[in-house]
Amino acid sequence: MSCRRLPTAAVAPDVHPGFRRRRGFTLIEVLATLMLLAIVFPVMMQGITVAGSVADAARRRTEATGLAQSKLAEIVANGQWQQGNLSGDFGSDWPAYRWEATVQPWTLDNTSQSLQQIDLRVVWTARGRENSVTVTTLAYVRGQSTS
Repeated sequence: MSCRRLPTAAVAPDVHPGFRRRRGFTLIEVLATLMLLAIVFPVMMQGITVAGSVADAARRRTEATGLAQSKLAEIVANGQWQQGNLSGDFGSDWPAYRWEATVQPWTLDNTSQSLQQIDLRVVWTARGRENSVTVTTLAYVRGQSTS
């Protein structure tokens, strides 16, 4: 008995002769990717810069508002507002901020209490530009009436 070998079909490694299987990126793919990165990266960095600036401005405004509320409460509690317009700074703890308070009769006062409007403005400079926040309250001297 002799064994005869059956013919086997030749398996071609590639469907199209002359083409090799891809093992990496082509030059055009690399160049297209670099061009995309060159467009997207500066836009991303600009967005990060703008977000940082906005966050810094929000932080400063929040600090100024807190300082203004605190100073206004102090002025009203101590009765210093009765001395008229005031100004000052917040010392070495907050060197970038200064404040000014104005006292004037409240224009909508229809009472006999002689209500006074106290506007306290906190000012600071950021990026070469002066910024401010103002808080307002009303006060009157106890026991004093104009009737």
